[in-house]
Amino acid sequence: MSDTGEKTYKFLDGTVLKLIAMVSMVFDHVGDNFFPGAVWMRVIGRMAMPLFSFCVAEGYSHTRDPKRYLTRMLLFGAVSEIPFDLVTAGKVLEFSHQNIMFTFALCVMGLICCDMLTGSGDSKVRKALGIAVLPVFAVIALLLGLDYNMLAVVLVSVFYLLRKKAPALRNLTAMAFHAALRNVGVYWFGLLGFIPIFFYNGEKGRGLKWLFYLFYPGHLLVIWLIRTLLS
Repeated sequence: MSDTGEKTYKFLDGTVLKLIAMVSMVFDHVGDNFFPGAVWMRVIGRMAMPLFSFCVAEGYSHTRDPKRYLTRMLLFGAVSEIPFDLVTAGKVLEFSHQNIMFTFALCVMGLICCDMLTGSGDSKVRKALGIAVLPVFAVIALLLGLDYNMLAVVLVSVFYLLRKKAPALRNLTAMAFHAALRNVGVYWFGLLGFIPIFFYNGEKGRGLKWLFYLFYPGHLLVIWLIRTLLS
């Protein structure tokens, strides 16, 4: 395919992907809290996980300071925990299920360890060790009760490890893991989230970094306040 043809269908930048994920997430959380019978809202909501996972992998691959990227994830994980627990458990703190920002922070920890073990050389042994450490982080996510646990770690890892491969191979591989790990009921519709990724043009877009970090705890807090007023 020519460059012109590729540009024709690859028209979504990173900012647009994040905005689509945010809208999807709002549909999911609003449906879950106010319209539990509206399955279509949960269907739309399933798109968010693959999109956010892709954006985290892209963000990590382009950051100039992985440790700062991790610190930011942990900070907003802490900020988001009370709003998350209020919405999901109805109390200020609940330790059996933690918010997605902590999950993505663990994903970033895994990628940092992977890169440290892999190094900058061509050693196949070191590359194998780097990849082998990632399933350990997936298990840790499961044991800690992190939101989307193993699925999030696997998707972020696949998107990162295959970032230099053909986009179709990268995306189809991630889809296969998604289908293997989340294949019950409405979770099948998470595969819809891969559609926008196929149209990603590799560009960052406007960024709007802080909007995305603040939106997560902010929209949860708004949902909890509305639910409290209506109860």
